[in-house]
Amino acid sequence: MPEPIVFQTASEMRAWSRAQHLSGKRIGFVPTMGALHDGHASLFRKARELSDAVAISIFVNPTQFGPGEDFEKYPRTLVADLEIAGKQGVAAVFTPGPAFYPQGYRAQVVIPEWNHLWEGALRPVHFDGVASVVTKLFHSVECDVAVFGQKDAQQALLLRRMVRDLDFAVQLVIAPIVREADGLALSSRNRYLSSTDRMRALSLSRALLAAAVRWEAGERSPRALLEAGRQILSQTPPDAIDYFSFVDPDTLACIDDAPNIETSALLTVAARYGSTRLIDNKAFGPVWD
Repeated sequence: MPEPIVFQTASEMRAWSRAQHLSGKRIGFVPTMGALHDGHASLFRKARELSDAVAISIFVNPTQFGPGEDFEKYPRTLVADLEIAGKQGVAAVFTPGPAFYPQGYRAQVVIPEWNHLWEGALRPVHFDGVASVVTKLFHSVECDVAVFGQKDAQQALLLRRMVRDLDFAVQLVIAPIVREADGLALSSRNRYLSSTDRMRALSLSRALLAAAVRWEAGERSPRALLEAGRQILSQTPPDAIDYFSFVDPDTLACIDDAPNIETSALLTVAARYGSTRLIDNKAFGPVWD
């Protein structure tokens, strides 16, 4: 397949998109921070199914990293990323630099109550940074459909709310988590795990699966489902667990103490192994419908 065209400015990216629209093409878009892997490739393939031309962005967004997080060491592998994108039929790659945020940049897209929940509480700038950069990317790419992955479930739910509340003319598609053969969710951060920590980290997906087995057997109590998962986590415990809880998909409110899960819920977990922080999740009921 031909190499994708690379654009570095929003005006160049927008001109390409408008030319595609003028020729009657539907544009699919996948935002990324690079360090591409098979999980990203699955999103590109999904975007190709839903559109005539696929654009992706590669931008390590500084506004979603808090103090002490891994912005500086986040892997930047542009040459390899472009090769992967080309093999997946990506037509255009948007790689904005620091100028994407002009001097004096102040505007933000904020969903206030989410800033105090889960990733929002632990990483106070994270949700505002995600919502704001995706808004800027949507304006730059002018896509018809955007594909995100379920692994970053809180982010996906945030963007679903943003698109709905602010009337973005974008179809949002949330694609399934891609896992390695042993169940570990694909992530660019997996490369930082030692061999021992990687084996320990398998307890995350196994804990989610243990809860899902109880769910399929008819259990609806969040406490009982969580206990099934915690039993697995306790066998090879992480160095730290930030959370292992059920949340309401519409509000992100904790529902661990609810008598039952009435319709749907998201079981979400964040844990540290050595210096590496991993997240994972599983939907219970029609979370993504």
